[in-house]
Amino acid sequence: MTPQTVMELGRQALEMTMLVSAPLLLAALVTGLIISVFQAATQINESTLSFIPRLIAMFITLIFAGPWMLQLMIDYIRRLLESIPGLIG
Repeated sequence: MTPQTVMELGRQALEMTMLVSAPLLLAALVTGLIISVFQAATQINESTLSFIPRLIAMFITLIFAGPWMLQLMIDYIRRLLESIPGLIG
């Protein structure tokens, strides 16, 4: 296995990690931003107020984006496992 192959596998793994985590992180970011604006407008300084809506938003996002995320991971793992004989020999 050449260093280029190792770098390519690492790049693909990082790309896959970003693709799979992006929907959940974006949902948490948008929800947190909305709650922060609400807290600033109403001057409510409760740090636990944003936790439950953020959790609910991430759960709803997981329901809708979960099948896509799972299919992405299955395809990546399948390609990775099928490439093992070519990497060894």
